Amino acid sequence: MDRISWSATQLRRLKELSAARSQIDSDFPSLAERDVAFQEWSDALVKRERQRLVDFGKDSRRPRMCRLETLLAQGLVASGFSQVSTPIIMSRSHLAKMSITADHPLISQVFWIDQNHCLRPMLAPHLYCLLRSLLRTWEKPVQIFEIGPCFRRESGGAQHSSEFTMLNLVEAGLPIEAREERLRALASRVAELAGVTDSRLESTHSEVYGETIDVVSGPDKIEIGSAAMGPHPLDHAWRITDTWVGIGFGLERLIMAAEGSDSLGRWGRSISYLDGIRLNI
Repeated sequence: MDRISWSATQLRRLKELSAARSQIDSDFPSLAERDVAFQEWSDALVKRERQRLVDFGKDSRRPRMCRLETLLAQGLVASGFSQVSTPIIMSRSHLAKMSITADHPLISQVFWIDQNHCLRPMLAPHLYCLLRSLLRTWEKPVQIFEIGPCFRRESGGAQHSSEFTMLNLVEAGLPIEAREERLRALASRVAELAGVTDSRLESTHSEVYGETIDVVSGPDKIEIGSAAMGPHPLDHAWRITDTWVGIGFGLERLIMAAEGSDSLGRWGRSISYLDGIRLNI
């Protein structure tokens, strides 16, 4: 006899309430037993989530995302990096220097403010601008990073969002033979700061950089970061000639990997969740 799984509504509610994987994967011999189990488990989960909200207001008072931003900034500064802050509004010309022009696949994901300006879909163009200036004045290697919001018209389900937070770090002016080892060390350092214990690097392809390296985690290979190395063909548009390594991490993805979660939306900026806790309880 076929066993019965959750209804779509029940499954969605259990996921909203951060049910355990064993609960989400459960099946039952009858509808009646399934519905009784759902009522008992959802009641218990609601009680737990309400207590988590109370504890948040009394104790932690800062969402995991905010705490992670602080940890990453402090850890990278302690490792010799300098934090920078660039505009959220980006010019069309800066996207064009990244090869994102009218016929590029990513152009349809851009939120345009007017004909020549958009909400930044990535941090890299503005970091290229800063790097060009800093390489002329700072002792090498030049190490900078930025943490901030980015925006894309995403439609990829629970692991994508139209508004997300990125960490981009870049180190320029290092010996060319040191790139791969340095890239691996930086990826490991960020994963460690975020509490991700099983990160690894895999070669892949990027629509902007071409052949790149993903930082992935877990058995499902959740992409938590994307890395590239220079010299790179894109460097010419920015008048960059030094060797460099860079990695962009999605902070929501880092938290997902650290928490063993399959939903990105609960960890970002939200009016439905607070620190991963569903508010509609």
